Amino acid sequence: MSVLSVLDYLSVFIFALTGALVASRAQLDLVGFVFIASLTAVGGGTVRDVLLDRDMVFWVANPWYLATASVAAVLVFFTAHLLESRRRAIDWLDAGALAVAVPAGVGVAVTLGHGPVVVLIMGMVTGAFGGLMRDVVCNEVPLVLRQGELYLSAAFAGALVAILTRAVLGPTPWALIACAAVTFLLRAGSMAFGWRLPVYKSRPPRS
Repeated sequence: MSVLSVLDYLSVFIFALTGALVASRAQLDLVGFVFIASLTAVGGGTVRDVLLDRDMVFWVANPWYLATASVAAVLVFFTAHLLESRRRAIDWLDAGALAVAVPAGVGVAVTLGHGPVVVLIMGMVTGAFGGLMRDVVCNEVPLVLRQGELYLSAAFAGALVAILTRAVLGPTPWALIACAAVTFLLRAGSMAFGWRLPVYKSRPPRS
């Protein structure tokens, strides 16, 4: 199994857990759990593969990704009630999934021979779109749009670090490792220590 396949499986499983937890907050049935978990798990990778015009979308080429998401959904369906705070669990699991999905997107774009700009965007797309779809469908405030929080910016920084690492060291697994580390540290710091970006504040027009 290739490194990219491992990253895809990990991101699918962890994102599926977050999707199922959101489904539990919405009190959906088991089919709803599987649907939301699968949407979250493969949403970002699907958008990535369509934009990159890959021969086949990754989960179409290998339906075991959907099976992995379904297992995660069933697991959460029977255990979600044991969690003291599902919102907190969603946030931290999502941070972990983001840290895996961004290097997965970067790796796919690099493998297909794309330049730095496309690599950067594909890392962000792979990391953000699954969670965005999940939150929109379940009528939650999207994590990606929470005021000032480091989410898209964490994905951006992680993908940028991967590009810079490759530019300095050449093709190396350390680029993806650095990408994952930076993405997770920034996202975790935002949640644990309140790291924020400045946000726009309206001002009265000058007279």
